Amino acid sequence: MSTFKTLYTNHHSWLNNWLRKKMGNQFDAADLTQDTFMRVLLSEGAGNLHEPRAFLTTVATGLLSNFYRRKRLEQAYLEALLHLPVHEVPSPETKAIMLETLVEIDGLLDGLPHKVRKAFLLSQLDGMSQAEIASELEVSVSTVKRYIVRAVQQCCFGGAE
Repeated sequence: MSTFKTLYTNHHSWLNNWLRKKMGNQFDAADLTQDTFMRVLLSEGAGNLHEPRAFLTTVATGLLSNFYRRKRLEQAYLEALLHLPVHEVPSPETKAIMLETLVEIDGLLDGLPHKVRKAFLLSQLDGMSQAEIASELEVSVSTVKRYIVRAVQQCCFGGAE
């Protein structure tokens, strides 16, 4: 039997139960269990594990964190849509596309330093001027410009300079 198949057979039920206790939802737990094993399979990380449950827990914890982060982002987006006039509410397809885009941008911005991310968000979401952002972050306007350029590069090119 392959190493991955052994890992899956020996630990699938345990991981699923662990996630179900964490999430309180058997359906999401089953999805995250499968996602965990897919991540392991694709990374070829199943070979020669001395502590397979610790390894699976680490992978699953990262996926669980992403799951809850996405849920929070989705909830914030849906709450924002509630404030739109009925004729401006996007179609279900547009909502799905926008949510995927928000999740992707969130993931890209997540890797940036706090002040860079905050400068970009203050500029794009709050419409603040660079001078206002500089005052808010207690940095120079030229630093704000660099922050915004860095964030835009991250969003457009994945950080390529």
